[in-house]
Amino acid sequence: MATSVHQLDDGAWLSVNDSRVVNVSDLWWLARHDVCSCEMADFLAERFVEIGVDHPAIEGRIAGRCIECGESGVTDWLTLGRVVDPESGRFFGVDPASVHVPRRRQRLASSTG
Repeated sequence: MATSVHQLDDGAWLSVNDSRVVNVSDLWWLARHDVCSCEMADFLAERFVEIGVDHPAIEGRIAGRCIECGESGVTDWLTLGRVVDPESGRFFGVDPASVHVPRRRQRLASSTG
């Protein structure tokens, strides 16, 4: 069974199998990030900009602002949760209050023959 993943309400929600599972307006504790110059950003999520799947992880880029310095920006890819049972669509979200390290997605190396 395929797992349906998309964003709803102009980026306000992440939906997995037609259930709203992660919303914006949470504070994300970010380390090693590019949003602002704060060493650790207490990042207020305002909307999901992009959603992707790196099986079994569901990832997203989030627009928002650091509540310490006020700088706005968009994160690199953050793990939002994992689909732990594709048959049932059971999803476990991450805890936004734990420390997260955004990462840039890497393309797989291609053979140049």
